Amino acid sequence: MIAGTLLLTTQDGITKWLAADYHAGEILFYRGIFTFVPIALLVARTGGWQVLATCNLKGTLIRAGLGTATSIFVVLSFLYLPLATALAIIFLSPVMLTALSLPLLGERVGWRRWTAVIVGFAGVLIIVRPGAAGVPYFYIFPLITALLSTLRDVATRHLRGTENSLSILFYSMLVAILAGAASLPLLGGHWPSPFDWGLLATAGILVAISHLLTIQALLLAPGGTVAPFKYLSLVWAGVIGYGVWGDVPDQWKLAGAALVVGSGLFILHRELKRPQATT
Repeated sequence: MIAGTLLLTTQDGITKWLAADYHAGEILFYRGIFTFVPIALLVARTGGWQVLATCNLKGTLIRAGLGTATSIFVVLSFLYLPLATALAIIFLSPVMLTALSLPLLGERVGWRRWTAVIVGFAGVLIIVRPGAAGVPYFYIFPLITALLSTLRDVATRHLRGTENSLSILFYSMLVAILAGAASLPLLGGHWPSPFDWGLLATAGILVAISHLLTIQALLLAPGGTVAPFKYLSLVWAGVIGYGVWGDVPDQWKLAGAALVVGSGLFILHRELKRPQATT
């Protein structure tokens, strides 16, 4: 999970750079071409294409569709917001999962976790700081990303025990590239420059490897064990954002991000204690 967050955040930085010139569908399509390079190498090393067989095609495709939708809104989030700011809001995902536990999973949520939910959403309000003019519309993109990311991770957990990480990754990347291709006749497209091809190739390889590592982590260990390491992405995003764009979060954004991360970690802590606790 640690390695996956580093590679994925590096890829996020490349995606943010490309989003200035390419729409989300173009990035999904061009980047997706290169995601199959590491997949093909891993397939060859693990015994051939039969490793991609799935026992739960419906569940795998649902996960792939949610992953594709998440990627689209990630691109839109990075287009309008600094890398670290967008990721801080996206990391509201575990807080959203807790808020949706009753309707989505039929689980009761105690007052401690509800308090953490309120704190997490308060953190987002501090990051956004709505004024007299209201909230800029583009803040909705990372919020939708957080929700889709939550649903994608739930779908991944439902595949545990029947699917392998390489098969899940293959179908996820396949759906993403098909969705990207379908957008080109509607939204248009242009041929990347040689430099941009290099960035797209790097992003495609990194996204494939990072997702493989993340999926493998979720398949091998409980979500509550590995999920806290996702927050390292904020560290990598801060470094990349400052190094490339000179982004320096102000004290309000740092305080809001701390509340979001803190509430998420508390919820995960309570999840790990659930056999001994009921709240």
